[in-house]
Amino acid sequence: MAHGWHRDIAVLIARIGIGIVFTAHGWQKLNEQTIDGVQQFFTSINAPLPEITAYIVTYLELVGGIALIIGALTPVVGLLLFANMVGAFFLVHVENGVFVSEGGYELVLALGVGSLMIAAIGAGRISIDNFIPGLRAPA
Repeated sequence: MAHGWHRDIAVLIARIGIGIVFTAHGWQKLNEQTIDGVQQFFTSINAPLPEITAYIVTYLELVGGIALIIGALTPVVGLLLFANMVGAFFLVHVENGVFVSEGGYELVLALGVGSLMIAAIGAGRISIDNFIPGLRAPA
């Protein structure tokens, strides 16, 4: 079934918005919190392999956010970012309730399900993926 440009514009806007937030959080981890600080935090919350996951999460958010913005490899990136948010949900936020002002999960929930949706529906025609066979959006 063909879809119109309105869908591609909506997906583009969603990708850019979600991608900006992930990129900002990855940049923050790398430049403000530092990898050492992220490792220490991950150790304090009993995250698995904090010495490794600090790097993975930081660069996934930074590079994955950029990939969402440009629409590159969105099925894979979207699933990885969703998994990242599932981890944040259970390891950090679930016990604090919904509201982000109280350390809750509303932001990770929105980012996670948004990433999952982008992984499922694809990046649309206004994307790098549109030029990759197998990822190309239907006309």
